Amino acid sequence: MRRGLARRLFLLVVPLFCGAGLAMAALYPQDQRRDLTGADLDRYKGAGVLWCRRPDGVPQKAAAAWLVADPSVVVLNAHNFRDRRLEQTRPVSDCYFQISGRNYAFVPDSLRLGAAPGAQALHITDDWAILRLASPADAVPQPLPEPPDLPIGAVSVGVTMVSPAGHENYHGPSSLEHCTIRRIDPPSEDEIRRARHDCNDGYGGSGSGLFDESGRLIAMQSASSAMNAKHGFDPEFHYGSALLFEGQLIAELKLLSRHR
Repeated sequence: MRRGLARRLFLLVVPLFCGAGLAMAALYPQDQRRDLTGADLDRYKGAGVLWCRRPDGVPQKAAAAWLVADPSVVVLNAHNFRDRRLEQTRPVSDCYFQISGRNYAFVPDSLRLGAAPGAQALHITDDWAILRLASPADAVPQPLPEPPDLPIGAVSVGVTMVSPAGHENYHGPSSLEHCTIRRIDPPSEDEIRRARHDCNDGYGGSGSGLFDESGRLIAMQSASSAMNAKHGFDPEFHYGSALLFEGQLIAELKLLSRHR
């Protein structure tokens, strides 16, 4: 089955490639983000940051990344390493994972992308990647997510967006915001669905985790439409896009957590 046009192209969305853009206003008229606290980090375990070196060798904060299911498994967005046409934008060896104040190198050839072999474009629901750490992190990973039991179509699901890498349009180094998933799109071929939400986001916020009211990780931020427009949520033209933890992504995480 071929994807519909809406899932074949990044239409009306701007991927949050880290370090791009200007520090501007939030996406929506109301901005209730606040800094993460120590208590938040205790609750949302596995929250880490991807750091990557600039061409001059200076490391810079790039995006959110999550230690999930295993102390050596990191989940993040594929667009940190590939563009929309799946061409490499930076090698894994230019980056490292930071959690609990410590830095960990990746196994360079461990990159597993959500896009199917032979694919020619990166789609919202493909925008995940998994990497192995060269040595296990001295940190507690986020439990293996359970696929969310959410219907397709209009919904109203209260979530918390946790952004350990912060956003360029937010004053602090990290942030948390209570917001709402408003719509769930039909699944792609790998049985992953897009969630459209009204959480404020900004450049650098890629990979932010969306947690339900019980504290379960249910989705990962990928892109937002009309960046910094400061308009009200609109399900077709102004929304945030996150991919749900389900389908092939969960299958890969289960496999990796069993074969350390």
